[in-house]
Amino acid sequence: MGEGSARDIVTTAATLFFILDPLGNIPTFHAVLANVPVRARRRVILRELFIALFVLVVFLVAGVRILGYLGLTQPSLGIAGGIMLFVIALRMVFPQAGQQDDAAIEDPFIVPLAVPLIAGPSAVAYILLLSSSGPGRVFEWLASLLIAWAASTLILTVSPTILAHMGDRALRAITRLMGMLLILVAVQMALDGLAQYLKDSLGIA
Repeated sequence: MGEGSARDIVTTAATLFFILDPLGNIPTFHAVLANVPVRARRRVILRELFIALFVLVVFLVAGVRILGYLGLTQPSLGIAGGIMLFVIALRMVFPQAGQQDDAAIEDPFIVPLAVPLIAGPSAVAYILLLSSSGPGRVFEWLASLLIAWAASTLILTVSPTILAHMGDRALRAITRLMGMLLILVAVQMALDGLAQYLKDSLGIA
């Protein structure tokens, strides 16, 4: 593996980590798990994270086939994914009042923790973009996904300790910082998609 490939893996993993947003999901996870016994919460969190990983791996491996079946092109996916990430990032920077006040669910299965909080539309769109732009680099993208997922899993499984030491205010500040970085990624993704569309359709270099 060359230096460029290693750098791409790290960069992609960092972007996926921002998209998965484990720090921002901590309050929501624990609100949803409010009716689950404390000793069982870690088991539920791990189960949902593995389900989310399975969903994302499926889209990574079968992404090109999915795009072909739906008749989607890489530029359209890049533009749509950039817009979607931009909206998600704006919500991270400017959270709406009450967006984390959903009713708690006893032992939730798949929804809402695995999907859409972890394997949400933005994560799926980014995974599809990776699989379509570099189908021959699936193992690199898989490594990036596993790194981001492992970091997210570590944070969410130790989240009670994080909450106790940092508090909601510090978590909100970190989430907004991650949102600002994700806005930059989203804009660049949309610009890349637009540039590719202009090049393919109009012959503009």
